[in-house]
Amino acid sequence: MSKGLFILGFGGHARSVGDIALSSGFDDLIFIDDKAKAGEEFAGFPAVAVLPSNAAGAGWLMFPGSGDNARRRAQCGSALVPLAMLVAPTASVGRQCEIGQGSLVAHQAHIGPLTEVGRGVIINSGAVVDHECVIGDFSHISVNATVAGRCRIGTQVLVGAGATVIDRLSICDNVIIGAGATVVRDIEVPGVYTGTPARRAHG
Repeated sequence: MSKGLFILGFGGHARSVGDIALSSGFDDLIFIDDKAKAGEEFAGFPAVAVLPSNAAGAGWLMFPGSGDNARRRAQCGSALVPLAMLVAPTASVGRQCEIGQGSLVAHQAHIGPLTEVGRGVIINSGAVVDHECVIGDFSHISVNATVAGRCRIGTQVLVGAGATVIDRLSICDNVIIGAGATVVRDIEVPGVYTGTPARRAHG
């Protein structure tokens, strides 16, 4: 029996999800996107606007394909079949880690031991989440970002590309850390933080 995955969305991140799914043992994909055009496909797998009721047999799983935290949260909430969890074969995951359903660990990412990754999280390409961290649901640790050991990252947090969070810090829910920023103290107020050291943007 084929191992199939429904991917919600057909944007760039959804295609990255598809690539990782194929390299992780899935052999059949269907992308579901209400903006899909007739004949659209990725790697020979179709994108459809509406999933036909007879499209797949039992045992298929679903995966959120949006890189946007709020949209990905909605996708997880709307899933009609169980959510998969994807870890790229080139990623490394330490011992005694927990990774929630609907979460993606992308190529060349590293998660240190004793780390808890919530539901619907993206640990993107080349990102590092070191030992004993907690990453909240629907957060995104972006490309080449680093979260040092024993940090606590809240729900729907974006740590931008190349940003660094030094060890033992806490970041509250609904925070955006700009690309290349360096977080050197706890963040207790939601908002956008940029620069080195990272400061809350106003206006």
